Amino acid sequence: MISDVCVGSVCVPLRNLQNSIQSVRDRVKDGEAGEAQEGFDLSTFWDALNQAAKVVSQEATKLSLAFSKPPVPSQQEGEKLVESVLESVLTLAAVYHWLPKSHGVSLRRQVRGATVEVLDGLVQLLEALLSSPLQRLSQDQLTSTGGVWQVCDHFAQLPKDNKAAVILVLSAQMGVVKDAIEEMEQALADSEDPFSDILDPVGEEPRGNRDTYWSEEDRRVIGPCQGLMKASAASLRKLTAAVKTNADVSTSQNLDQLDDLADISKEISPGVDDLALCLYPPLDHSGVDACASRLAAQLKKVLEVVRSSHVCGEPQLSWVQFLEGAVEHNLQKIKELLQQDS
Repeated sequence: MISDVCVGSVCVPLRNLQNSIQSVRDRVKDGEAGEAQEGFDLSTFWDALNQAAKVVSQEATKLSLAFSKPPVPSQQEGEKLVESVLESVLTLAAVYHWLPKSHGVSLRRQVRGATVEVLDGLVQLLEALLSSPLQRLSQDQLTSTGGVWQVCDHFAQLPKDNKAAVILVLSAQMGVVKDAIEEMEQALADSEDPFSDILDPVGEEPRGNRDTYWSEEDRRVIGPCQGLMKASAASLRKLTAAVKTNADVSTSQNLDQLDDLADISKEISPGVDDLALCLYPPLDHSGVDACASRLAAQLKKVLEVVRSSHVCGEPQLSWVQFLEGAVEHNLQKIKELLQQDS
């Protein structure tokens, strides 16, 4: 809600600026990349983008300071500040649009995400200015200003080509899968009945309620499910190493293959999470069967794409074949154990 202080003419340009930045943000999020312009140079693009982000950060600082203490800027002063901020925003968006898809979709997504974060940060800063007294520095204003600085500084850490962008995607997926594996291992190690200390009356016989702990039969099923999850982690780890060693960004075909690898790898971590959720007590046999089959199919598809890509040489082919066998072995073991329990 806009405060009583923010009803004068100075707040009109602030609200207009907020609306303008939201429009720019929507165009950045939804706009299509154009073809590479003649003479486009990636190094020059990065210099211009980093400079544009620095200017936005500086303009956000000026804007925040202008409304941090009395007197409130006049309408003319406010309009001048707004024009300067908007100019920096339009420059940042324009530089982002220089980057063509021909340099890689994964790279463009990373740059687009960073650009949108900056624009979102400015919108939040303006909301803080509009919803609090304009003659003192509010906590929201301070936090929002710092948020803009942080996302602007992040541009210097962005991947500089499509190979680096794909490695970033793969590393993030590997981290999620690793966390799921470690959580399952910890749950198994904690206790045979993880809720016994909460739900069992002292001195009574152990309950027969398998809704709250794993039976020995359940643990046998979990074993090859963990094997399938570990095969997922190994696939991502080996693929990341192959991209680091063999990836080439000099041709459009190779760039497309890298983007395909990044996209298909994103299907692994949700599959691992779904399987892990089915394994917690009470173990859902039909869910385990469905999730294990789905994850196995996803892994086979990933390994097939790896096999046909330029990152797969003779050294990589051996682990692709090994992991294909491991996936099939664990899947069949899961199905056999589920069949026995039923």
